[in-house]
Amino acid sequence: MATLDQTCSETAGTDHRPARSQWTVFLAYGLLAAATQALLVNYAPVTNDAARHFGVSVTAIGWLSQVFPLVYVLLAIPAGLLLDRFFHVALIAGAVLTASGAFLRMVGDDYQWALVGQVVAAVGQPFVLNAIPGLAVRYLADRHRATGIAAASSATFAGMVVGYLLGAFLPGEDHIETLTMVTALIAMDAGLCLVAALHFASPTGSPDGVPPVGGLRAFRAAFDNRYLRRLCAVVTIPMGTFIALATFVQPLLEPAGVGESIAGIVLALTMIAGVLGCAIVPVWAERRRREVQLMGAGIAFTSVACLHLALVPSTPMAVVTLLGIGFVLLPALPIVLSLSERHAPDSESTAAGLIWLAGNLGGVLLATVVGLLVASPGLAFVALAIATLGALPALRWFAALDRSGAAA
Repeated sequence: MATLDQTCSETAGTDHRPARSQWTVFLAYGLLAAATQALLVNYAPVTNDAARHFGVSVTAIGWLSQVFPLVYVLLAIPAGLLLDRFFHVALIAGAVLTASGAFLRMVGDDYQWALVGQVVAAVGQPFVLNAIPGLAVRYLADRHRATGIAAASSATFAGMVVGYLLGAFLPGEDHIETLTMVTALIAMDAGLCLVAALHFASPTGSPDGVPPVGGLRAFRAAFDNRYLRRLCAVVTIPMGTFIALATFVQPLLEPAGVGESIAGIVLALTMIAGVLGCAIVPVWAERRRREVQLMGAGIAFTSVACLHLALVPSTPMAVVTLLGIGFVLLPALPIVLSLSERHAPDSESTAAGLIWLAGNLGGVLLATVVGLLVASPGLAFVALAIATLGALPALRWFAALDRSGAAA
């Protein structure tokens, strides 16, 4: 690890660029990012089974997922600062924490150890997810960075696919221990792959001759950036809506006759749609400079979809609306991360931390509201529909600044 960061420091301040993009590192990183999200949703598709298995309430099981955005709110900025200063050490620390938390849940087959393990894994998550723009800067040619950020973001949603599919195919109280073990092995293997890939790859330092910064300098550079502040305002509500849906959609749909296995499959298909959307939409939008329009369409569709789930809850409606949300809303994340890398090139990991912080803060707030309304699914979906619409003024606010900057 020291060798990796020594290599980075030796290349800092130079205008080195990779002769070719090193996609092997991105593949290994994608496995780790997927593992973090599989842990996040590990118990979401089997909420009721897990509640019975551990002898706790449905709301308590929801906290096994909600702890991830809550910890992210606390650690997003410190993780971003450490990544900007000690990129490889911080990223590997995130991998170690992720795997360690996954295995801690196996110490005892009870809710307390499950919560402790989820908290430790949640501490590792900011070090992993904040690294996306920095990884693109260090290992991809400039022309490939938007594609790399989209691919890495897709991997996070692919991890949710894995988590939901595991829950769908291993339902029942007797399979909770199996789910825990499988995701622990995935986290360990993914972490080992990333360490190996970083060891054999050659980081190129900072792009465009901009030296890496850290500490308060990086935070000030990111926080003083008007574009970044407005991007944070844009991403808070949509990402919060998605986190709330991913956490509680199974118990919200159960009164409409959507069982745990079906809900798990629908959520997995939603994530698959998100993976496809992240692989296609951001690249198309970046080439045509249509990022704002596509994010607006995703926000509007999500609000209408939540309203439909409130009025006509059913399995077919859940399939249509949630798959649509996956395809049109989830690509907003890589779009925003790509925009943040473009507007904050001297502190990309801290900028990513602010973006993720805003989104996870929205997740904590909206998931808490939905958790309180879980006994009234229609009211919960209406609340999400109204909240999601609140992102449109923030998007127009950013678009106005973006247009004025382009004109200047």
